[in-house]
Amino acid sequence: MRAAVLHETGQDKLEILDDVEAVGFGPGKVRIRVRATGLCHSDVSAMNGVLPQPAPFVPGHEGAGEIIDVGDGVSGLQQGDRVLLCWLPACRACPACKRGQTQLCLAGFMNAGTPNFRRHGAGPSDVFGFAGTGTFTEEVVVDAGCAVPIPDDVPFDIAALIGCGVTTGLGAAINTADVAAGSSVAVIGCGGVGISAIQGARLKGAAQIVAVDPVVTRREAALRFGATEAVSPDELADAKQRVTAGEGFDYVFEVVGKSATARTAYETTRRGGTLCIVGAGAMDDFLQLNMFELFFDEKRILPSMYGGGDVLTSYERAIALWRAGRIDLEGLITHRVRLAEVNDALAQMRTGEALRTCIEI
Repeated sequence: MRAAVLHETGQDKLEILDDVEAVGFGPGKVRIRVRATGLCHSDVSAMNGVLPQPAPFVPGHEGAGEIIDVGDGVSGLQQGDRVLLCWLPACRACPACKRGQTQLCLAGFMNAGTPNFRRHGAGPSDVFGFAGTGTFTEEVVVDAGCAVPIPDDVPFDIAALIGCGVTTGLGAAINTADVAAGSSVAVIGCGGVGISAIQGARLKGAAQIVAVDPVVTRREAALRFGATEAVSPDELADAKQRVTAGEGFDYVFEVVGKSATARTAYETTRRGGTLCIVGAGAMDDFLQLNMFELFFDEKRILPSMYGGGDVLTSYERAIALWRAGRIDLEGLITHRVRLAEVNDALAQMRTGEALRTCIEI
């Protein structure tokens, strides 16, 4: 089959290969034909080395498709089922799962060091899949727990986004921060996850939602998804003064994954307010806070991993909200796909009519 492969960490181009095989099928596994996938910023971070990932590897962890084969011992799934891929499945047995913090389960990471694919041509034979999946391909083999059935009325492209970006952003606002009605919110970074955080804050009843992004088109999109205003990073200080009389926002979401923006987010949060860290950053990028301000400002710093809640419950909630018209996911796809601007990348990554690639810019 064909797959998009990054040969070395730090490269900025993927190569389409047609000599790739999905491996590992057997008891407890399922084989999935990928029908839609999204490019999340975490994929880019793995490609450039910000997030650890063995190479060569197939990027992609937002995916949806249909099961084409089921291994022995798998229950509740069968050939032909429509599923989305969960890159961080819960084992339901570890201490984190037993505490109800299934998003902190490490079981899914145990497979990250095992190759998901094999090449039959030149070059290294073993190829990994990002986050134990690797959805920039026509087929993938994963643990049965990674395959979550979706209703027939949920399109594959929408299901793919629910598999990571939508769940992460909505959950940060609804689960982790638990935004209070009537509050003021700032969201720094308005890609797919940031837009989802904006929609989550709107659902929770935030009175003011200020979107912050250096890209004009992202700021314009944020207004369509529920932001009450959108500003560039240089305009954030003025927005803080105007919206909060200089006190700071009740909730600030950092959706970039850099210490510099996290520091700005901290300074933009009011005393006693909540800073929610959503962006995935590098292990050698340190956020500096002094002990006095931590004590004196009493700001809550809440990291949000995969939306900060049980992902299966979060998937169901996102689908219910989408059906009810409370969140816009079709528009989110449009926001993330700019064919004219990424034509060359699409030509590299498209793997036939079976695979629709959504590119976040």
